Amino acid sequence: MNKLWSGMILTAIAVALIQGLFLGELAIFSQMMNALFSAANLSIEICIGLIGILCFWMGLLKVAEHSGMMTIISRGLNPLFKQIMPEIPKNHPALGHISMNMAANIFGLDNAATPAGIKAMQSLQEVNQHKDTASNAQIMFLVLNTSSVTLFPVTILMYRAQQGAANPSDVFIPIILATTASTLVGLFGVMWVQKISLFNKVLLGYLAAGLSVIGLLMFSLSTLPPEQMAEVSGALGNGILLAAIFWFIVMALYKKVAVYDSFIEGAKQGFFTAVGIMPYLVAMLVAVSLLRASGILDALLVGITTVFSTFNLNTQFVDALPTAIMNPLSGSGARALMLETMNNYGVDSFAARLASIFQGSTETTFYVLTVYFGAVNIKHLRHAIGCGLLADLGGIVAAILVCYWFFG
Repeated sequence: MNKLWSGMILTAIAVALIQGLFLGELAIFSQMMNALFSAANLSIEICIGLIGILCFWMGLLKVAEHSGMMTIISRGLNPLFKQIMPEIPKNHPALGHISMNMAANIFGLDNAATPAGIKAMQSLQEVNQHKDTASNAQIMFLVLNTSSVTLFPVTILMYRAQQGAANPSDVFIPIILATTASTLVGLFGVMWVQKISLFNKVLLGYLAAGLSVIGLLMFSLSTLPPEQMAEVSGALGNGILLAAIFWFIVMALYKKVAVYDSFIEGAKQGFFTAVGIMPYLVAMLVAVSLLRASGILDALLVGITTVFSTFNLNTQFVDALPTAIMNPLSGSGARALMLETMNNYGVDSFAARLASIFQGSTETTFYVLTVYFGAVNIKHLRHAIGCGLLADLGGIVAAILVCYWFFG
C-alpha cells in the first residue's frame, strides 16, 4: 500500500511538472493544488456524513451476530464446503471456521469476518502437508473470499445515501447478480484446476437452489420495461433490507438478547470505524484526484474509449473502469475512485452506479491473499492469484452487463 500510494502521488506530480515546466502549461499547477484541497475537504465531509449511517448498520449487524444468525448460516453451509474441499477431514474444526467466515461475509460483518477467516486459515494449515505452500483447500477458501460472497452490500448503499442518491438501493440487485457471477467464476475456476467433480448431489443441490433463485429474479425483471427495472430493483432491495432488520430483531428477542445494548455496542464500533477511515480516505482521495488533475486517468480512459469506439461499441462503462482496475489492488483506493466518480459524474449517473457495482462485486484480491496467507507464512501461492483474478474478471464483465441491463 505504501508503494502504491507513493507511486500514485509521485507519478501525478511528475507529469504535472513536465506539463508546466517543459510544455508551458502553468495552469496545471493551480489545477493540482485545487484538486488536492478539494479532495481533502471532500473526504472529511464524506466521513462525517457516514457516521450516523455507519453507527446504525454496525449496531444492527451486532444484533444479528448476537442473535446467532451467523451460526444458523454456517450450519447450512457446512455440507457444501465438505464437497468443494475434500481434503479436509470429516468434522474438522476448519469447516466450522470457514462457515463462520462466509456467514460473516454474507452479512458484511468485516470485523467478524477477518478474525474468523484467519482462524479458518490457521485450521486449514493444520492439515496442510507442505507448510510453506498453499493447499487446495486454502486456495479454494481464499478465492471464495476474494469473489466477495455477500447478500447485504450495506457499505455501498451507505456511500450512495451519503452522496445524496435518489434511491440508494437501486444497485442492490445488480450487485447481487454481479457478485454471484464472480463467485461462480472463481468456484468453477478452482474446481477445474483442482479437478474437483461438479457432478455430486450435494454440490449440484446447492447450485440448483442458488441459481433457481437468481434465475427467477432475472426472469421476473426481464418482463419489465427498462425504465422500471431500476425502480423495482430499488424497491426490492429496500424490502429485503427492511425484512432483514425485522428478522434480526425478532431472532434477537427470541434468543433473549439485550437488543438495545447489542445495538449500542455495534453503533460505538461504527462511530470509531467512521473516524478511523478518515486518514485513509484523505490519502487515497488526494492521490486519485491528483492523478485525474494531471491528466493521467483521462488519458487512460481516452485510450480505452478509442479502442472500443473503433468497433462501434458503447463506451459508457469506461468512466467507471478505474474503480474496477484498482479494486484487486487496493480496497481503499477503489473506494476513493468510486467516490470520486460519484462526485465527478453525479451519484445517479451510469458511471457512478457502475462503479458501485464494481466495488460490491469482488473483494480486494491482493489484500486478502496477503493477510490470510501471511497469517500462516505461506510463500508459494500456486494458482491462488490466477483464480482470484479470474473471479475479479468475471465480476467486472458481469457488472458491466448488469448495469447496461438495468440503467443503460
